[in-house]
Amino acid sequence: MADNTTDPTNTTSSVVTPEASTVRNENLVTDHGTTVIDDTVVGKIAGIAAREVSGVANLGGGAARMWGVVRESLTASTNVQQGVNVAVQDGHASIAVAIIAEYGVAIHELAKAIRENVTQAVTRMTGLIVDRVDITVHDVNLPDMEPIDRIEPADTAATSLVQ
Repeated sequence: MADNTTDPTNTTSSVVTPEASTVRNENLVTDHGTTVIDDTVVGKIAGIAAREVSGVANLGGGAARMWGVVRESLTASTNVQQGVNVAVQDGHASIAVAIIAEYGVAIHELAKAIRENVTQAVTRMTGLIVDRVDITVHDVNLPDMEPIDRIEPADTAATSLVQ
């Protein structure tokens, strides 16, 4: 089979533009056929991988979490794609993950760990080339604390003697 892209006189040749000059993914395009992986599949894998990272309290922004709570109450199932957006094209994936971080965690290190875990999981399970994983931190989950006005003095016995 001749390569039509190098013959300048052939009017049916395909022109390779800079946008289309992505590296061919040998995992998904073979001589025996092509594998297509839907964005939904990648979103589920990325969502589970992001939740596995210690320091992630939840995924999604305010509206996504609100709808997630409603959905869970109606269906008794968790949407593992909540807070994850994926674009798959030509064997490459770009992933965006929105998170709620646990208080006290170094957010830049958390983002790096999420990025690595998501990339590794998606690549291992799908063979896709992960071009980028963008992380958006929407909130920080604060530890359960009593309001300051309800905290009792440490030594209540000594306080009652003074009165």
